[in-house]
Amino acid sequence: MKDWLSVQDYLYDVRDVGDWEGEEELVADRINTIYHAIWPLIPDEADVALIDRLMRDVWDQLRGSEVMVEADEDELVDWAVNHSRQFIEQYGAPSDDEDEDDDDDAEDVIDEEEY
Repeated sequence: MKDWLSVQDYLYDVRDVGDWEGEEELVADRINTIYHAIWPLIPDEADVALIDRLMRDVWDQLRGSEVMVEADEDELVDWAVNHSRQFIEQYGAPSDDEDEDDDDDAEDVIDEEEY
């Protein structure tokens, strides 16, 4: 279901990142770089809810944190790649032998999980 979406659906504009005391362009560029790096990791069969949750989770982990302007971009990308792999492994698409009822249970867990 990934083919229903595009990474462009998630990219941030300078106006979207909030107040970063003059660093809004840097923050927007970095989150967009991160999203481009993690997009290929998302399985093609991942449902839209999982993808939305992953992208939102990555931003939630980073927003408001000085790490967005102070850390090296490569370190941010490495963190995001590792975080995304773990997230997908934990909440990812069900295997072919699971029935549709399990899909509903997986979405419930994703929706209820707090970070």
